Amino acid sequence: MRRLRFLTNRHRAPSTNRALGLLLAFNAGAVNAGGFLVLHMYTSHMTGFASQLADGLVLGNAKLLLNALGAVLAFLSGAAVCAMLVNWGRQNRLHGVYALPLLLEAMLMLPFGLMGAITLTWNTPFAVPLTVLLLSFIMGLQNAVASKTSGGSIRTTHMTGNITDLGMELGKLFYWNRADHATAAPVRHDPRRIRMTSGLVGMFVLGGVVGALGFKYVGFICTLPLAALLLALSLPPLARDLPRSRVLRRLAGFLGWRAGR
Repeated sequence: MRRLRFLTNRHRAPSTNRALGLLLAFNAGAVNAGGFLVLHMYTSHMTGFASQLADGLVLGNAKLLLNALGAVLAFLSGAAVCAMLVNWGRQNRLHGVYALPLLLEAMLMLPFGLMGAITLTWNTPFAVPLTVLLLSFIMGLQNAVASKTSGGSIRTTHMTGNITDLGMELGKLFYWNRADHATAAPVRHDPRRIRMTSGLVGMFVLGGVVGALGFKYVGFICTLPLAALLLALSLPPLARDLPRSRVLRRLAGFLGWRAGR
């Protein structure tokens, strides 16, 4: 529990950033791949939705336009809420400043796992079911957590950037530094960056396999273990911060939870 507390601590280290990033990449891969089996779209793929916005405008397809607009706004809102929660935690000098966004994500995933099939029938003004907006919000929230903890160097849903970084480092690795160019600075790769980006991609794919299998054979309830993982990351540091914040004590009372339970 003590190690889990450090993963969301305001004092960061490269090792805690990596550990948290890998866990969140696994979670994002599971939700993204599982959501595709249900919705037939990847809710973390903002590049695709941005292109869909343009297609909807050019084709005059209102439904296509609204679908993309809803997903982009939900993702954007998730990232904005994460920033608000983290900055509130910093201003109140909480130890686990990154725990609140993860707690919110867990609280959103719990009802989704229990009644996800129902939310598929809840229509929204964006011509997509509530499930699409919910998962896009969760993806934005989670991606912003990893980005803020690492200063923007770790993205848990943006595999395009990770694969690009990995490719550039591999290019440096296999670059031939010729002896007759001794006056020029040699090209050096960054082994830590290779391990980080390949680890994020690997965990995202592994999470995708687990999520796809879970949604295929178990259904929406397979998200409950993912929510439990997020609770394990967020509750220990929040328990430590309860005496510091009246808001947290009220939240704990609302949830029927006390430190030490």
